[in-house]
Amino acid sequence: MPSALGKISGAAIVAVGIAAVCDMTMARPIAQSASSSQQGITYRAPSGTTLRLMLDENNLGTEVSLGEMIFPPNQDSGEHAHDAIEIFYVVSGELEHVVNGKSQILKPGMSGFVRPPDKVRHKTGPAGAKVVVVWAPGIEGRRVASRWTREP
Repeated sequence: MPSALGKISGAAIVAVGIAAVCDMTMARPIAQSASSSQQGITYRAPSGTTLRLMLDENNLGTEVSLGEMIFPPNQDSGEHAHDAIEIFYVVSGELEHVVNGKSQILKPGMSGFVRPPDKVRHKTGPAGAKVVVVWAPGIEGRRVASRWTREP
């Protein structure tokens, strides 16, 4: 059973993630691209989904990574697994979060998670979805980004 400290730490990670994606002031400045006013580096999947990786091993350490993902309308990620805990917080749109065959529709203000070795699938409807994503351990964010194309 998780300890109270573990629950508080998880809630703190999600809160920091939401604050970062919503462009609230952070205690330490994070590197930004010279051509962009947004922090982090953006990667694009062949499907058109983007990941803006903002906190990772380069600025936070390996414990956790945080990003913003934008899923285009009518997308299906296909079933896959992660080597880390993955937490989503939906900012806008709707995301069908299917974990081990069980579907949940996540709307703005809702969150979902997956743990190894769960199988997960992300689907969007006509509005697409914008989410905050947190991976722990954080090396998973870099692993996902390594399969995508870095945006200029």
